[in-house]
Amino acid sequence: MTIRYSRQISTGSFLESQSGGSTDEHLQTLKTNAINAGIAENDIEVGYADDAVFWGWLKEQAEATKTYADKRKEEYPTIEECVHAILDGELDDLQIKRQAVKEKYPKGDN
Repeated sequence: MTIRYSRQISTGSFLESQSGGSTDEHLQTLKTNAINAGIAENDIEVGYADDAVFWGWLKEQAEATKTYADKRKEEYPTIEECVHAILDGELDDLQIKRQAVKEKYPKGDN
């Protein structure tokens, strides 16, 4: 499947995406929408991308905006893992996992 998209060149942020369409008119609509949102015409990229490529771009964009706290939160042991570690007397293992995440994503690394 093909997706048409618009994104702001200066930031790389996606502004809008739509499936289908295959004419210059469809791309112009995306550009017009971005201009109406206050973005300078020379700061707008419009085009077509394969579905997989487009979703890859979005994933990269989402990863790039995560803070160290977001990354830590995703990798820290879950509440369930913590409860099991407490009940099973495995607090040392739990602390080792937490410390590994802290070292991987130190405070101040955004």
